[in-house]
Amino acid sequence: MIASNDFPRLTADNHRITSAATPEYNCIAWTVHDTTRWWQPDIYWPLETDSDDYGIAVLETMLIHLGYSECESEEWEEGQEKVALYGSTLFYTHAARQLPNGKWTSKLGRSEDIEHDTPDAIAGGLYGEVVQFMRKPVTHS
Repeated sequence: MIASNDFPRLTADNHRITSAATPEYNCIAWTVHDTTRWWQPDIYWPLETDSDDYGIAVLETMLIHLGYSECESEEWEEGQEKVALYGSTLFYTHAARQLPNGKWTSKLGRSEDIEHDTPDAIAGGLYGEVVQFMRKPVTHS
């Protein structure tokens, strides 16, 4: 269990650790299925942007570039992959991805990946609150 002041809503019953800690990738990379690099405007970003731009809009624009669109709900939808964007004031702080089973998955900075029951389970502390949901059609390779 990872409950702490950083994640005050996590409990032993609403999450589980799914992989060991690693500094190779972060939550943004994990959200878009990349475990090979750290996604951040001044390190790696698939669109040109200011290296110090950490606004929610830059994250939203990048996800639109990758095929996501805004949606209203965290509810699971057949054929859709959803992401939750977290923020504090105007800056993004985290992103999480919905799994095919309807639960959510997050990479906690350089720490572990976890599966959590709802997007709210990791809100309320270090990551602020969910500010937006986005979705894209699931494609099968």
